[in-house]
Amino acid sequence: MRVAVVGGGPGGLYAAALLARQGHHVEVWERGAPEDTFGFGVVLSDETLGGIERADTVVHAALGAEFVRWDDVEVVHRGRLLTSGGHGFAALGRRRLLEILYERCAGLGVRLRSRTPAPDVDELARTHDLVVAADGVHSTTRENGAAHFRPTVTEGRCRYIWLAADFAFEAFRFEIAETAHGVMQLHAYPYSDDSSTVIVEMREEVWRAAGFDLCDEQESASRCAKIFSEALRGRPLRGNRSAWTRFRTVENARWSHGNVVLLGDAAHTAHFSIGSGTKLAVEDALALAEALAAVAGEEADTAGAAPDGVPAAGVARALAAYEEARRPAVASTQRAAAASMRWFEEIQGYVGQPARQFAFNLLTRSRRVTHENLRLRDARFTRAVEEEFGCPAGTAGAAGVTGEVGAAGAGGAGVASGTPPMFTPFTLRGLTLRNRVVVAPMDMYSARDGVPGDFHLVHLGERALGGAGLVMTEMVCVSAEGRITPGCTGLWTAEQAAAWKRIVDFVHTSAPGTALGVQLGHSGRKGSTRVMWEGMDEPLPEGNWPLVAASALPYRPGVSAVPRALDATDLAALRSDFAAAAVRAAECGFDLLELHCAHGYLLSGFLSPLTNHRDDAYGGPLENRLRFPLEVFDAVRAVWPGDRPMTVRISATDWAPGGTSPDEAERIAAAFAAHGADAVDVSTGQVVSDETPEYGRSYQTPYADRIRNALGVPVIAVGAISSWDDVNSLLLAGRADLCAVGRPHLYDPHWTLHAAADQGYEGPGAPWPAPYRAGSRKPPTGKG
Repeated sequence: MRVAVVGGGPGGLYAAALLARQGHHVEVWERGAPEDTFGFGVVLSDETLGGIERADTVVHAALGAEFVRWDDVEVVHRGRLLTSGGHGFAALGRRRLLEILYERCAGLGVRLRSRTPAPDVDELARTHDLVVAADGVHSTTRENGAAHFRPTVTEGRCRYIWLAADFAFEAFRFEIAETAHGVMQLHAYPYSDDSSTVIVEMREEVWRAAGFDLCDEQESASRCAKIFSEALRGRPLRGNRSAWTRFRTVENARWSHGNVVLLGDAAHTAHFSIGSGTKLAVEDALALAEALAAVAGEEADTAGAAPDGVPAAGVARALAAYEEARRPAVASTQRAAAASMRWFEEIQGYVGQPARQFAFNLLTRSRRVTHENLRLRDARFTRAVEEEFGCPAGTAGAAGVTGEVGAAGAGGAGVASGTPPMFTPFTLRGLTLRNRVVVAPMDMYSARDGVPGDFHLVHLGERALGGAGLVMTEMVCVSAEGRITPGCTGLWTAEQAAAWKRIVDFVHTSAPGTALGVQLGHSGRKGSTRVMWEGMDEPLPEGNWPLVAASALPYRPGVSAVPRALDATDLAALRSDFAAAAVRAAECGFDLLELHCAHGYLLSGFLSPLTNHRDDAYGGPLENRLRFPLEVFDAVRAVWPGDRPMTVRISATDWAPGGTSPDEAERIAAAFAAHGADAVDVSTGQVVSDETPEYGRSYQTPYADRIRNALGVPVIAVGAISSWDDVNSLLLAGRADLCAVGRPHLYDPHWTLHAAADQGYEGPGAPWPAPYRAGSRKPPTGKG
């Protein structure tokens, strides 16, 4: 094939070399000179290097001769240096990387056109079988083909600049400077025996307040060197056409159109704080070459001999296969990079943490490095973080994971096992929970006339026996009209209260030490629907009841019934309904009460600007939208026993334009805390039907994290927390105080006890019920 490569960066050059090795005729157009490049050093992972080794041993050997390697990450927090080992990095100069790739391309007969802008992409597409657009984050190819690629480019909230120091740092170093203008951070790493990359980053408002918007390259380098003079040992910094910029996250709905394909930064970007730009581009080149080779092999098998080239249909198949192979990995990396970028954007909220927790938080910011993973890398460092957190020494089973690996991790010889963070106690008002695991509220839709039956006794009782510190009921409705479905439970009658008391008594008697919490709520405009498995949010075919809400807006326009906007008389009656249900809940013996102000139900409908269009004292600015939920909270708190905690669940974002903002979520949480909420249960969404959530592992926890560290209020994190490793990581990093786990407890009612067994933990944080003790060890499988 005739292949045109637009862009002579690492991704474009490596793609050219790989395709030339396959026998294709490759031309590369690069506007700059071979020696021109931005930045200084490039970090590559062992995974990427393994792919290079399999694809081209010549390039791999050349790179191996140039790399500098190190294992440590250094974090400097308020003058205190903390080091974590066992990480494994490899880097080299970007210019040297380009030289190696240029030499390899030249040796393979690639035609290299330096200092030459590429022809129009349409012309290249007509004259070549394949066009590889590796023309970077500002890709002209992508912009000219925007109608086909459908790009989205989002700018970050920080300014940063690439600089260099003429000495080699001993490790990957992160350091913060708390200046009069705000927090600034340094990211630095060696890329040769005598040089290091240094990136200085800060929020846009800090950058302007410090006057960096008025500085040229030389003055910026000089001022940054003074700010981080201790880290730099008093040495200067230099630039390389360096300019302050904001990171641009690039995504595309499609990566190819016809015979034109995007590669590297043209297709996607990932924030530099996880060092993935060059890595992703090189891995793209590997995947593209593999996809083309596979199609060529198929064509050869069909023809019975090597074909003259890959036909157009084959190119299309190869590009589709390339995208299918790469998208999941890229999406995962971009999610991790986004989490890392947001962490640095919000770093002001973390600088007050204890030094070791701050370091652990930084190291686990992307959620790719976890508590367990970090313990494997450096058990001694992780144990020190656990001790600072307050984990007791604990007792690990002889065959436990904690006991075995503690001595095997980097720097871990002789490190004593401790209690996993999730099994440390936590106190809310007069209630001390034996561990940090919460069984999240999950609607079962299995009640009759609001009365919980044997199903609820078994469902909640089984999970109480399963070891969690706190088990929450589903949303318990305060009136018949407040139900979501006919199968919802309630607390508006004595019969319902008696049924709930039976469940509470069973938990307290058969699972002593387990707390049982009740969540009170009202469906609002989301009521009178079928049970979930018969059609979520679908109105009942018959027997509907009238709906009420903050405003007369249906949940699903054209499908849901239009609710009646509540008037003053209605509001007073609802306050009484909530208070009466709270009195019954107290008499039942529930240990904790949560007020449901999330997910678009009645009280949530007052909080969101998307669902509250009132023009009275309960609508308009946030302080007015908060008024009725706070009145209900006060009415409930007034009748709920003073020694028992009360929490509130909120939706911290509506996942829709014009909805609740993160700043408003903070103000909502602060208002409830000021009225006596002992913790805030931070969920998101389900407020409007046209939401677009950013799903992913632990995807809601950044909102809990922000509220906790901005306000100092205890928070419960929830949302796709699926492993005990995630729970330990979130707690130890200071992103949450409790973790609510839902679906895993449906899969395994004894999830908490099994988490203890998996970690080799035996202690007061997870006691096995006496009748179950014989099952406290995982049964052997197969011959084992």
